[in-house]
Order: sequence, then structure tokens, then C-alpha cells
Amino acid sequence: MKVMVVGSGGREYAIGRALHRDNGVEKIYFAPGNGATPQLGENVDISDYNELADYVEKEGIDLTIVGPEAPLVGGIVDVFKERGLKIFGPDKKAARLEGSKIFMKNFLARHNIPTARYIETSSEKEASDFIDTLRAPIVVKADGLCAGKGVIIASTHDDAKRAVSEMLSGKAFGEAGTKIVVEEFLDGYELSVFAICDGRDYVILPAAQDHKRLLDNDEGPNTGGMGAYAPTPLADEALYKKIEERIIRPTVEGMAGEGMPFEGVLFAGLMIVNGEPYTLEFNVRFGDPECEVLMPLLKTPAGELFDKAASGKLSELEVEFVDRYAVGVVMASKNYPYKKSEPAEIIVDKIVHTELADKAHIDYAGVTLIDGKLMATGGRVLVCVGLGDSIKEARDNAYMLCGQVHFAGKRCRSDIAYQALQDS
Repeated sequence: MKVMVVGSGGREYAIGRALHRDNGVEKIYFAPGNGATPQLGENVDISDYNELADYVEKEGIDLTIVGPEAPLVGGIVDVFKERGLKIFGPDKKAARLEGSKIFMKNFLARHNIPTARYIETSSEKEASDFIDTLRAPIVVKADGLCAGKGVIIASTHDDAKRAVSEMLSGKAFGEAGTKIVVEEFLDGYELSVFAICDGRDYVILPAAQDHKRLLDNDEGPNTGGMGAYAPTPLADEALYKKIEERIIRPTVEGMAGEGMPFEGVLFAGLMIVNGEPYTLEFNVRFGDPECEVLMPLLKTPAGELFDKAASGKLSELEVEFVDRYAVGVVMASKNYPYKKSEPAEIIVDKIVHTELADKAHIDYAGVTLIDGKLMATGGRVLVCVGLGDSIKEARDNAYMLCGQVHFAGKRCRSDIAYQALQDS
């Protein structure tokens, strides 16, 4: 089987790495990939959806897997399916679960799926009146895609009203913020739960936990994610059952019932309040860096899993996971997330390829191959992933690997997975 992975980040590298372990996968292509993905397959510098479909036809590629949200919301799946090409991901209609916060919240309301109390509006007065009924902090969200940055948690009523004004004027997020959602703040702990869906059936993956803030102790600005771990002990069997029965199943059934069956990765960002799950948001692809800690836990061949899901045949497959833990630590560039950093050469010590070979590995993200040297050129440069029979062992292996990776200005958090280890 030949497989194309669309995207260029650590998430796509992790998917490619999982496919690389699958004996049933003959060749992997990345569109566009990054400076390290040629270690796993071939980079293809095509961004136009129709041109990419032409290439897939010409090369006889059997399956395309879409990593990022933008192509999904932009309709890449529709283009491929119109041409009879097999592709893993939701079509443009179903991708609105991520593409529009308003669509998502109204869908939750229609299907009685637990979420925070909210209003959708483009009226500053209506938003202000609703804000006055809430206790601070208050959440204000831009409707459209903002590359993960369209959510403001305002600590006071005045801050919330200021955020509303800046969004609705177009000053904060442009067109994406001219319609907004204002909602109550839920106080609990967050979980990331992913389900592989084929339109009718689904497989729920081990629950993960992401670390969004730049600095230790969850301080500093929000980022795309500074680390993750899975599975988390914060989710027991009773909670998994509630998540499936109250959120995942009614979403899959509801989307099918509304004529837009969901195929691909359903990513439920959840808040757990006193043992009860509430839906903060849906995304329609793997999270990053959650994907990097979930892919190594797959025992079932990755190519077979994605192929069955894209074919509507998930029920034919018994999906299994290894009985281990994974911890991923993001190594970021010097100026992340404020501005771009100078390119810096990445040096990896030889110990990584010997003593750490089966305990830890690197998923590359913001890297470019320049004159034969792998250079850090992005904000989030790579993810050091450690594996172990316990979360502590996995974390120790991840940080051991971090110590073997060198580039000027490198930075990372030192407390990834602290939530799971603070009582141990």
C-alpha cells in the first residue's frame, strides 16, 4: 500500500513514523513534509488540491491521510472523493465542527451533549448583557479558524467586553472573529479524547493530556502545545463510559443523522468537572503534540487502521494498543511563541541511536534541510517522545532524550505529565 500524508508538522511526522513500522505500507509520501520526513518517505511540494489529486492518481497512491485542519475545512476531502480517491478525514460539511465554533456549539445543543452555557452573537450589546449574567473568568471565542489562538479567557467582566469589542471589530482575528461565542468558564481539568471514525463506527483512543502554556506550572502564554502524555490515569473506566455515551456516540450518530457522516479523527477537547465530562470544543484532526504520544501506543498496524476507517469498514478491525505509556516533550526555538528565531543546526548525540533506541525517539516538526544539515527553522522544532511501563519511566526517557538534542536557543518545559505524577 502507498500512503500520502498531507501536512508538515510533528503530527504528520508521527503518523508517518507509525506507517513506517507497518509492513503493509510500501511507500510513504508527504505533502509538503518537512526537512526530516525524507527519513521516512518522499516529500511532494504540491499544495493545490486538484494538482495533489492528479499526483495521487499518477503515482497509484492507495490512501491519503490529512493531518492539519485547514485543508479539511478547505474541502480537500471533497476534491479527492469526487475523483474516487480514498482519503482519511471529514468532508467540508463535517469539518465545520472545527471550522465554526457557532456550528459546533449549536450542534451540541441540538443533541443534548454536555457543554458550557453560551450564546452566539455578532452584537456587542447582546454579548455584553450575557457577560453580565456570568461569573468571571469568562470565555470569548472567535467563530472561525485562528490557528488555535481564537479563544480568550478573560479574568474580569471588563476584559471580556474588551475582547468582544476587538473581535467583532475585526481587530483581533479579522473575519474569523466577526461572529463570536461567549460562554461560561468551566473549572476542572482538561482531557483530549480522540475517536477514529468511519461515518458509522468509531474507536476511542487512550485519553491524553496536553500542556498549552509555555512555562512550567502552566504559566506564560498559550502555545500550540508544549508537551503531552497518554494514557492519563485521570480517566478511569467510569469516565471513559460517560465520555463515550454522552459525547462521542451522540456526536457520531448526530452527524450521520444530519446527513454529514463524520469520517476521520474526532478530537473532543473536554473539561472534567467533579467527574462529569463537558465538551469545550471539537477538532476534526489529531492534536499536536497529542498525536506524537498516541501513535507509538498503536499495536494495530497504522496503515490498516486508517485504511479501514477511510473505507467505512472499522467494524472489521479489532484495534489494539500496547500496554505502555508515552510522554512527549516539545523542544521549541528561542523566541517561540513571540516571533521567529534564527535558524540553528540540530545535533543529536549518538547515544540516541544505541541505548535509547527502543525507549525514546524524535518526531520532527519545524525543521528544514539546508546544505545537508537539519536546521531548526520553526517555532516548535521537534518532540522528544519517551516510552515506558509507567508514566515516570516514559517521562524520564523523554527528558533523557531532550538532553541529547542540541540547537542554539532550545527551550522546553521541565514538568510535562506533572498532573499524573504529582501524587506519586
